[in-house]
Amino acid sequence: MNKRRVVITGIGMISPLGVGNEPTWQGLLDGRSGIHRITKFDPTNFACKIAGEVRDFNPEDWIEKKEVKKSDTFIHYAVAAAQIAIDDARIDSKKEDGDRFGVIIGSGIGGLPLIEEMHKKMLERGPSRISPFFIPGLIVNLASGHISIRFNCRGPSSAPATACATGAHAIGDAYKIIQRDEADLMFAGGSEAVITPLAVGGFSAMRALSTRNDDPEHASRPWDLNRDGFIMGEGAGVLLLEERERALARGAKIYAELTGYGMSSDAYHITSPSEDGGGMSRVMQRALKDARLGVTDIQYINAHGTSTPVGDRIETIAIKTVFGDQAYKIPVSSTKSMTGHLLGAAGGLEAAICALAVTNQILPPTINYETADPDCDLDYVPNKARPAKLQHVLSNSFGFGGTNASLILSAHE
Repeated sequence: MNKRRVVITGIGMISPLGVGNEPTWQGLLDGRSGIHRITKFDPTNFACKIAGEVRDFNPEDWIEKKEVKKSDTFIHYAVAAAQIAIDDARIDSKKEDGDRFGVIIGSGIGGLPLIEEMHKKMLERGPSRISPFFIPGLIVNLASGHISIRFNCRGPSSAPATACATGAHAIGDAYKIIQRDEADLMFAGGSEAVITPLAVGGFSAMRALSTRNDDPEHASRPWDLNRDGFIMGEGAGVLLLEERERALARGAKIYAELTGYGMSSDAYHITSPSEDGGGMSRVMQRALKDARLGVTDIQYINAHGTSTPVGDRIETIAIKTVFGDQAYKIPVSSTKSMTGHLLGAAGGLEAAICALAVTNQILPPTINYETADPDCDLDYVPNKARPAKLQHVLSNSFGFGGTNASLILSAHE
């Protein structure tokens, strides 16, 4: 039995580079950094004082005013990104068969800002002041829940929470659901909004974050010899996935086709990847196998590339393990150099970026690449976008707990 083909017909992006697809994509092509000093709280006493915040986002532009306080910011971003994606796909959800329309939107952490807010309120004013919307406002699956309600999506609904692999797992799972003929349309991606004192303090305690506080725009520098940690970002990346024949029948604009998905676990450590990059290698190999492609078929890798000393080095090892000598011929870039690391939303945003790269036949750069690291010796598309002929591209997402996801997107034929 032939598997059904799955294409991307809608994209919704909210990032530190802008609210919407155009400002985010143009910011990437311009090599612009979205990293600045934190404004969501006073970071004076924190080791890391910088992050990729979403600016100029007004939830009331997307959600009724009375509903805004009932949910956390990650839900606001998810709903807005889904609206952008369905408008981009030119689909009227009221005319769709809701039983064949599903949602998989995940989050790595969920409603931490709301948790912090309600905990403070309880301590100061007592438990009677806790909002009745507290629990449904923070739990991870309520992003999918709100989107399902808004667009009458009565099909499969789920919400992975696989740390920094969340968005990619959501897209891969949705891809397989359509491929198995369990749905025709799926929202898929991730959303995150945890630039809060606890989150920044927690990642700082792990010594995972950059402390280049006096130069925020140059702080995220994947593969550069002087990288010193990742930068937290926030936002959402949501795709509208559609069964190919259906999309063609309605004359849809098709960005790219999803052709491969891999999952693996390092089974090694709660936060660090194994030194040989074994889990990373296996997930890329599984995505290639699923797509029925070989190592010479990939023309670009959008890497996990977080700007940590260990992670970037090991991802480089893993890429060379999979692709051998071919690795030196494949451009590899990290758009986290511009957006920061969106944690559970990263895979969703970066899959959207890959779809746009295929559509526009251009590679987004790795900015702030100034000093080569001898251990990181691939072509990292330094500092400037580059035209390229792209047929198949690979997107990597790796999370705490050793959970890994790789997606392959291909030019539609």
